[in-house]
Amino acid sequence: MPTVILVRHGRSTANTEGVLAGWSAGVALDDTGRAQATALAARLSALPLAAVVCSPLQRCQETVGPLLATRPELPLHTDERVGECHYGDWTGRKISELAGEPLWTTVQRHPSAAVFPGPEGESMRAMQARAVDAVRDWNERIEAEHGPDAMYAVCSHGDVIKALAADALGLHLDQFQRISADPCSVTVVRYTPHRPFLLRLGDTGDLTGLIPPPPKAEAADAAASAGPAGPAAGGLDAGDAVVGGSTGTR
Repeated sequence: MPTVILVRHGRSTANTEGVLAGWSAGVALDDTGRAQATALAARLSALPLAAVVCSPLQRCQETVGPLLATRPELPLHTDERVGECHYGDWTGRKISELAGEPLWTTVQRHPSAAVFPGPEGESMRAMQARAVDAVRDWNERIEAEHGPDAMYAVCSHGDVIKALAADALGLHLDQFQRISADPCSVTVVRYTPHRPFLLRLGDTGDLTGLIPPPPKAEAADAAASAGPAGPAAGGLDAGDAVVGGSTGTR
């Protein structure tokens, strides 16, 4: 199954102002965010991406802009399911004010019980469920079109990415506040039929270690000639974890 590059959008004007943007229109990247987006394109340049899936919100669309400009062959798909949590009546308010609300403690300590107020408010459970469904759906689509070793990017938002990382780790949603996703950081999940593997979490550095190795034709031929008692019979399944730790190769 594919490897998913989860990208949080670059720093936005709302981040700078300490405002909970939610689905507010017109929230753009600030100068730092635009520089982060340019650097992100360079960081992702060596990865064999098959596609980009993006939140419809402006700050995410702007974040993937430099990447698409340098790699125009990449298809862009916009999916509302990886959009920001619907914060309802909290949208557009200062974080410092929201910290005094009774619901703030629930969001921090028991987020699976948190439902944001107002007719447009969403529960954090629903936010996680739709995002996980989106990634699983895109995994199937990308694999069908590009094969099981394909890699694609999803540009989304902090809480959404934290919820996806928690799901990949098998954590209850109530633990997701232990995870951090800074602006323009990269979180990478490789999915297999048996379990996901979290390869990067909130990474802001070099990503070339994610490049898949070239096919080893000689090794494949040797395994085939060895027969059922040879290495192929006792080799690792694609979904197996390496006992003792990863060898640093995919």
